[in-house]
Amino acid sequence: MNKQQFDGEYKEVDPENGNGSPQKPSGGPKLWKVFLIALVAGLLGGGIAVGGGYLYQQHQENQPVEKDNSKAKTKTSNVKVNVSTDAETAFKKIKNAVVSVEAYSKDTSSSSIDGLYGGSDSGSDSSSSDESSESASEGSGVIYKKSGNTAYIVTNNHVISGADRVEILMNSGHKLNAEVVGHDSISDLAVLKINAKYVTQIAQFGDSDKINVGETSLAIGSPLGSDYATSLTQGIISAKKRTIDVTNSSGVATGQATVIQTDAAINPGNSGGPLTNIAGQVIGINSMKLSSTGSSSYGSSGTSVEGMGFAIPSNEVVEIVNQLAENGKVSRPALGISLIDLDYVSASDRKSTLKLPDSVTSGIVVMKVNSGSPLKGTGISKYDVIVGLGDKKVTDIVSLREALYSHKIGDTVQIKYYHNGKEKTTNAKLSLEANDTNTSSASNEGE
Repeated sequence: MNKQQFDGEYKEVDPENGNGSPQKPSGGPKLWKVFLIALVAGLLGGGIAVGGGYLYQQHQENQPVEKDNSKAKTKTSNVKVNVSTDAETAFKKIKNAVVSVEAYSKDTSSSSIDGLYGGSDSGSDSSSSDESSESASEGSGVIYKKSGNTAYIVTNNHVISGADRVEILMNSGHKLNAEVVGHDSISDLAVLKINAKYVTQIAQFGDSDKINVGETSLAIGSPLGSDYATSLTQGIISAKKRTIDVTNSSGVATGQATVIQTDAAINPGNSGGPLTNIAGQVIGINSMKLSSTGSSSYGSSGTSVEGMGFAIPSNEVVEIVNQLAENGKVSRPALGISLIDLDYVSASDRKSTLKLPDSVTSGIVVMKVNSGSPLKGTGISKYDVIVGLGDKKVTDIVSLREALYSHKIGDTVQIKYYHNGKEKTTNAKLSLEANDTNTSSASNEGE
């Protein structure tokens, strides 16, 4: 019989009919044996290789470290990166116009100004209790105009309020005496003037009505004092017009302010410094920050708050600054009355003395109409309750001032009030009192 391969198998074929059955190759057992030997050898070889690597690693770990530490020296890369950002460009346009404002007072008490506008704008420094000692507060300012040998600076009123002496520290390091041109506690703005000898840069005001929420904002000033003068922080505009309550040093609400909200870092000492847009234009004067819930003064207790700073809009700044430069003060209309909030009047007095209907739950009570008051001859008298002025509702002293300050001296406004329990209206021409009072009395003093 012949052996032929079919589909990889060997068959013995009958030469006569070609049929056959598969047959194992005669050398099969020897081939399997060779394969097993090769497999064992491969495994042993791999084990030897791994074991050799382990021994080599152990040898390396046992090598002693270098004793020559001079080989640890390195050097900086010679690769130069030219970085130029919009923030850097804007900062260069205004940095030399930003100054530190140092206010000194002979008063032995702390010079800090409490309330919404940020308290003392630096650590107060009082050396002793004798009359010659001085306390100091520091803030920031920005030079906005130069005329001949004189340069003008805008800052916050609370930075220089009560000061006997004010000094300006320029970005160049020169220190100059400053004179107060005018200041206004309601807007919290003040104008100073200095010798222009070292003034090399003037800031420009932008239009605060044209800013947008989300656009870049830059705050420049002296946080914590002149040691950190001309510090730059960057953020965004969080709100264009945020209305917040304004309080005096006793924590009593005296009105409301409409301000720009930003998350650019603002700290004590930044007050009076500029908030700018990416073009380097002043869009606001940094004035305050919310540091905890329930109060806007620095260091107050409560829930910690981050990234909520406020600036007086540039359009308002320009309007106030121009009045301060011209008159040294801001003239506002006044009603010329003494008053209290209706909230301070008991329920029994509301019925027996004021004769108010139960539907009237808020307003301000007239306690006295002063001489020279524009309300003279209007019919408004003691114990009348004012509930409206112009097109605004009057619920308390804050809302009354807001309504009043939305008008100008000389405007004629309609006043809604209750007299002996009956609602009445009258018209009054707004003016200043004879003693040039800038506001209606805000004290809650009764009789």
